[in-house]
Amino acid sequence: MIEISEVGKRFVLHNQGGAVLPVMEGASLTVAPGECMALVGASGAGKSTLMRMIWGNYRCDEGSIRVAGVELCKAEPRAVIALRRQSLGYVSQFLRVIPRVPTVQIVAEPLLAQGVGEDMALARAHAMLARLNIPQRLWGLSPTTFSGGEQQRVNIARGFIHDWPVMLLDEPTASLDAANRAVVLELITQAKARGAGILGIFHDAEARAAVCEREVDVTRFTPARGEA
Repeated sequence: MIEISEVGKRFVLHNQGGAVLPVMEGASLTVAPGECMALVGASGAGKSTLMRMIWGNYRCDEGSIRVAGVELCKAEPRAVIALRRQSLGYVSQFLRVIPRVPTVQIVAEPLLAQGVGEDMALARAHAMLARLNIPQRLWGLSPTTFSGGEQQRVNIARGFIHDWPVMLLDEPTASLDAANRAVVLELITQAKARGAGILGIFHDAEARAAVCEREVDVTRFTPARGEA
């Protein structure tokens, strides 16, 4: 579901005289259907950079990234958008939404984009919000004023409402209490059971051990500082 081969990334620091900062080289990994792989390594090792390249926010400078058969390193923006709409789900650390849009609409939106009827999409959003213990009185409100844990659960509800073939998870259990953490781990387990390929960043070692079959230390893909 995810195939990464010899991927490299450099940032050009235009506000520092065009200095080139190499952040990744030779990154290679694969994620199979029904597998959850964890990216591990010290802060700054490149975990988030690699996730953003897979999501399509960053271009890779060399190598190949294939997600559900789509080559991303040279993909046109419309191909990236189509991949996100059809095959690639992403649960980020932070909920970014338009103010005043009700929570239930935010959660239902991925289904509506798939052409699911509004009544069915909203019904599934209601079920997912209830499963993640978001009080019903909040469903019609914008989540912009919710607590951090509530916003994260809305993020997770939106991310898991559709059966994505491939999923990226960035700290999905952060800010959650034990009960809601257990719900999220169950959602991940169910996604694997239906064949989803999942790549995640989990600083929670117990959560990582519970759902991940393998770990990849991205530190080994980090160039020595000072290399061109």
